[in-house]
Amino acid sequence: MQYDYLIVGGGSAGCVLANRLSANPATRVCLLEAGPDDNSLLVRMPAGIIALMRSKKRNWRYNSVPQKALNNRQVYVPRGKTLGGSSAVNAMCYTRGHPWDYDHWASLGNTGWSWDEVLPLFRRAENNERGADTFHGVDGPLNIADLRFHHPVSAAFIEAAGEAGFPKSKELNNDIQEGVGLFQVNQKNGERWSVAAGYLHPVMGRPNLTVITNARATRVLFDGKRAIGVEYRQGRKTVRVEAAETILSGGAINSPQLLLLSGVGAKADLEPHGIKQIHELPGVGKNLQDHPDALVVTRSKRSDTLSLGPIGLPAAIKGVFDFLTKRQGSLTSNVAESGGFIKSSPEEEIPDLQLHLTAALLDNHGLNLGFSFGFGYSAHVCILRPKARGSITLQSADPMADALIDPNLLGHPDDMEGMVRGIKHVRNILSQASLEPWRGEEIFPSAALQSDEEIRAFLRAKCDNIYHPVGSCKMGVDDMAVVAPDSMRVHGLEGLRVVDASIMPTLIGGNTNAPTVMIAEKASDLILGKPAA
Repeated sequence: MQYDYLIVGGGSAGCVLANRLSANPATRVCLLEAGPDDNSLLVRMPAGIIALMRSKKRNWRYNSVPQKALNNRQVYVPRGKTLGGSSAVNAMCYTRGHPWDYDHWASLGNTGWSWDEVLPLFRRAENNERGADTFHGVDGPLNIADLRFHHPVSAAFIEAAGEAGFPKSKELNNDIQEGVGLFQVNQKNGERWSVAAGYLHPVMGRPNLTVITNARATRVLFDGKRAIGVEYRQGRKTVRVEAAETILSGGAINSPQLLLLSGVGAKADLEPHGIKQIHELPGVGKNLQDHPDALVVTRSKRSDTLSLGPIGLPAAIKGVFDFLTKRQGSLTSNVAESGGFIKSSPEEEIPDLQLHLTAALLDNHGLNLGFSFGFGYSAHVCILRPKARGSITLQSADPMADALIDPNLLGHPDDMEGMVRGIKHVRNILSQASLEPWRGEEIFPSAALQSDEEIRAFLRAKCDNIYHPVGSCKMGVDDMAVVAPDSMRVHGLEGLRVVDASIMPTLIGGNTNAPTVMIAEKASDLILGKPAA
């Protein structure tokens, strides 16, 4: 069977496209997902993120190449590998970035992507339980809710931010963005509300929509310069599927990797692996960006934070009971409950730092479980618009091998200095009176490390990423652009588009899941020839 649209990747963008493109019953749509179904209690239970960070079944569990600016450390790069993609395994924080980010995209030649033009798409996607207003919608598939539960230390962090001179805010998704508060989350009735839950599952019964899981695409098929489908592996089988339009929605790592495996990219990136070039497109895999992130970790004098050890067992038992019987309690927490956006100096016109407060002791993404056995809290800080640029390249011509992921974290000196300022601001917040009842020993960086050079050494040893890779198939009109902003078509090829976070030309100032949904909403309009929202 030949399809009208073949979507490669059942993550956030792919689920939106599957819904919108299959709305016409005469249109045949196929969605391929490399991972399994998302029918897991760990996916539905918000606090299941703790286990999903370690899951080999629903998480790609990538690692970067050694990072030159980070003492040649590899960093862990988790990505969702199930229906819903990373929206099925992430911390569910619903943020969009600042209006400046989208106006900046437009200024780079991406006509149609300014804030005023994308805001209606954000509103269309939303069902915000607070109600409709200038910035929020109520009829969309993506349910946005206030947290049903948060640890007391998360509220104290907000008060401490106010005491440190930063504005407190209940609304982090408006045209100001600045402030610290509780995040709104992708949840409904106390459960995770992934993009698959909102967009895909309600339409799975459409006879014109075929969803194939455990199907890993290995190459795009071409007839000359026209894409005609893909080849994928499912178990030991290799299957060929054809379509009039092929849309890559594998994300900022998998989409450029698949293009390179298929012969689309710079010859210098293909020849070492014996891959025949189909089309010269030097921007494929370049321009990779992610938010560098570091933690200030403090031991708690109180026992009302999260502990994964035996001392936390009574609270865990109650949490399980509350979740299973009422969809209430600590297991409805997204773990990163409070945070927000602040300016590192008064000279900044818009927030340049993001904070997340996790009511637990964290080290190495929570993978160091023994470290999390005690009581404590971990304050994340990341710079929002890093200047460093990295890349996605091939390890080999084997389509089952992981790509080489180089986010080049802190590869620009300004990024290091921005993180130093961020650490100082977080320490100031954590020193305020509202956190006194909890405040114990500072574990990371440790009270002994105070000078800028000591903080830099700490960052080289501990700075990481916060799972927002974008940009590796950027849209634009320059020589390094991969897709056209008015169609999402791959430059110079027919029948092939890319729709996911990889098309962002620059990182937005916030979590990237909501913007990915917006991108897919806009792309569906462009593909179907609908007028601008």
